[in-house]
Amino acid sequence: MNCSMCSKWDDDTELRITTLEHCYVVLNRDQFFPGYCLVFTKAHVTELFHLDPPTRGAIMEEVNRVAAALNVVYQPTKINYELLGNMVPHMHWHLVPRFSSDPLWPRPIWSEPHAEKYLSAVETAATLDSIKGALRKTGRQAQLFPVI
Repeated sequence: MNCSMCSKWDDDTELRITTLEHCYVVLNRDQFFPGYCLVFTKAHVTELFHLDPPTRGAIMEEVNRVAAALNVVYQPTKINYELLGNMVPHMHWHLVPRFSSDPLWPRPIWSEPHAEKYLSAVETAATLDSIKGALRKTGRQAQLFPVI
């Protein structure tokens, strides 16, 4: 199987945020929307209904934990949760902090093209550290898996 999401953790090592029990979390390379992350299942699965209820619930808790951490770091107006899979049929969420001041507000992030924004290595490291720190705090509160 040739799935870009199955290899993303190994391919994008410089964007790694953490590994959780069921999911990996990486920073999206394009940071036009600050804090935009991907949460994707370790196992190749395409639909929520393919999972048994306890696993499905645990995965949703992991998505929630990442969203809570992004909320702490960015204090956005809203967090968008995108679970599509049409182009990449591997369960993954686009978690995107949104602000009423962003150029595409309140439309979806894909409503029109935008210039991509890439962070420098220093900016990327600072962003990863901020999100990891917030995840550590949410992990202690939720008694979930530690952030690497």
